[in-house]
Amino acid sequence: MNLDFLKDRDKKYWFRSDARSEFSVSGPLNPGQVMEISKFKGDPPWVAEMRLKGFESFQKLGMPDFGPELGGLNFANMVYYSKPSKKFRSWEDIPQDIRGTFEKLGINKSETLALSGLELQYDSEIIFEKTRESIDELGVVYMSMDEAVKKHPSIVRKYMGKIVPDSDNKFAALNTAVWSGGTFIYVPKGVKVPFPLHTYFRINLEGFGQFERTLIVVDEGAEVTYVEGCTAPIYSRSILHAAVVEVVALPGARVKYITLQNWSKNVYNIVTKRAVAHEGAFVQWIDGNFGSGVTMKYPSVHLVGKGAKGEVVSIAVVTGDQEVDSGAGMVHLAPDTSSNMVSKTISMDSGVSTFRGFLRVSEEADASRASVLCDSLLLGDSVANAIPTFDVRSESCSVEHEAKMGNLDQEKLFYLMSRGIDEKTAMSMIVFGFMREFINELPMEYALELQRLIEIDMEGQQ
Repeated sequence: MNLDFLKDRDKKYWFRSDARSEFSVSGPLNPGQVMEISKFKGDPPWVAEMRLKGFESFQKLGMPDFGPELGGLNFANMVYYSKPSKKFRSWEDIPQDIRGTFEKLGINKSETLALSGLELQYDSEIIFEKTRESIDELGVVYMSMDEAVKKHPSIVRKYMGKIVPDSDNKFAALNTAVWSGGTFIYVPKGVKVPFPLHTYFRINLEGFGQFERTLIVVDEGAEVTYVEGCTAPIYSRSILHAAVVEVVALPGARVKYITLQNWSKNVYNIVTKRAVAHEGAFVQWIDGNFGSGVTMKYPSVHLVGKGAKGEVVSIAVVTGDQEVDSGAGMVHLAPDTSSNMVSKTISMDSGVSTFRGFLRVSEEADASRASVLCDSLLLGDSVANAIPTFDVRSESCSVEHEAKMGNLDQEKLFYLMSRGIDEKTAMSMIVFGFMREFINELPMEYALELQRLIEIDMEGQQ
């Protein structure tokens, strides 16, 4: 049975363009270089202090004592900051070599006009951003983090580094020291953003580290959906993507955060994503992990207000030379809270996937409900692991857990083929059905793209 349609799904994203850097900082990293980045970016003093504190934590903290082997990372010769160019006001102003990179990815002028909000990050900087007037009229703030620390310091300073402190882990500390780019969103009280806001992250430079920082604050009763996409070309030297994402959902707010990453296989994707949900708020992480050599990512929600809800729906496709260590975390700290974790993994050849689900229900979280589902589809000689951790301290809560692992259902395949469907199409239908919980949460254009990735190039099926 030929399964190349899953192996080769992302090669269209692996092209590269010429190196373009007006200013860069390379390792080995030291406090002077951290301050060089800060000075070049024109940081306020409080941001510079935060960077130095982050660097101190980076030096003190050790590498993770669990998960994949990270020996391929070389902090000594990594490029920690690269400014590719200035920010451009219009699509036509972007230099052709950079614009062509995004056009090859399907992001073009017509798409930027159709979207309600779009940011493009190229290496370390946001180079283009555009919002509809209707979004601005609602009072929504949508800009790069670099601008936000200068234009909205009261909001940013209140929350930045409070949800994910620099002491959280070594890679969050490194991000705190050298972060650049990323997105800041503030949605005022009661405002419901009618269309998703989008950011696309592209790494082009070899031996690079991309350290964007994203902060989303959604005020009482407000709603927003945010979509991020990520790609990088193939190089002989490893690339590190170590983002930090902080989400604050104030009482009654609703936040949906969608990630569709399609990194090349020389990327170490090690990301810290955490949200805080206050009373009656709902935070939903929709997390798609495709590509990369190594992924470590565990989106989490801290349910701190009565009636708060959190959900993580994740999908990973893992091939022979990949290792994906992903999952979710839910922390119930208030009564009547509820959470749902759904993980779907497709592993093929000798690929290794690991689900780590952490659930904590505190003594104060009476009448809370939690559900954990982990499904793995094994193709070939792949390996799938499920490592759930439960810390339940309330006597009046409900906790459910289910894990399933299995091969492609031959009876389903036979049934579909007996109805005149060829094997290639039948296999893609089964795989697509396996991912339905994830796909149902995507905007239509992304669901169609995901289906296309599953169905491409299945010639040679037997």
